[in-house]
Amino acid sequence: MTQRSSGDVQLKNKDVRWAAFDPIAYVDHNYRDLQAEDAEILHMIRDHFGDHFRKQGVGPVSGIDVGAGANLYPALAMMPWCDEITLFERSPANVAYLTRQVDSYDPNWDQFWDVLCESEAYNSLGYDPRERFRKVVSVEQGDLFQLAGYRRQWSMGTMFFVAESMTTSHQEFSLGVERFMRALAPGAPFAAAFMEHSKGYHTGEHFFPACDVGESEVRASLEAFAGDFKVQRLESAAEVRDGYSGMIVACGWRNSDALIPVG
Repeated sequence: MTQRSSGDVQLKNKDVRWAAFDPIAYVDHNYRDLQAEDAEILHMIRDHFGDHFRKQGVGPVSGIDVGAGANLYPALAMMPWCDEITLFERSPANVAYLTRQVDSYDPNWDQFWDVLCESEAYNSLGYDPRERFRKVVSVEQGDLFQLAGYRRQWSMGTMFFVAESMTTSHQEFSLGVERFMRALAPGAPFAAAFMEHSKGYHTGEHFFPACDVGESEVRASLEAFAGDFKVQRLESAAEVRDGYSGMIVACGWRNSDALIPVG
């Protein structure tokens, strides 16, 4: 499907009809089958989280997936180390989808878990992933910008295709990344993914806006909040849909922002 340019209409997050988001159409297009870009992302984030906890040796932590949408694999990637994971999501339709998945997620997500299990950190856990998911995952409806009231609450976090996929505004993009990062405790490992130079996207019949960002914008949005992080463009070709040039993944650790004014 041909995507409209984000320059056609300037839309801020508050202008978007998030209630119209169609999670079933979104999953059917993006996650019914494991695509090369997601497989590459899974390898990156499983290694990042696995290396962190192998070195730190810490006990169970709390995790958050900000703007979870209709995507379970960020939560699956955090699951081995969390005794609680919050799926934080605005759209009522996505909240309903996620709530249904908590009890026993759909079979299409098994292929994503299988990629994670190529790592010993996941494969050696010896539990039923659905049972574990049901035990540790909860769904909370909320606006990303409301995370200003949850400073330093979570010990690890993910945010996939959110800050750049909710607005055409670069200011709102940067604020969205800031809200995510401020919700994490100092030292928390994080992973975030972004559509590069996205022109917007459809779910079902409805169009949703995007902010045109590349590696430099992603890096700039994180610099104040992560002293040690890596921003990497995927090697996989941009084949999920029309209207973007690739995907970008950022992995790192939350720093201490005691001297950074709240935005």
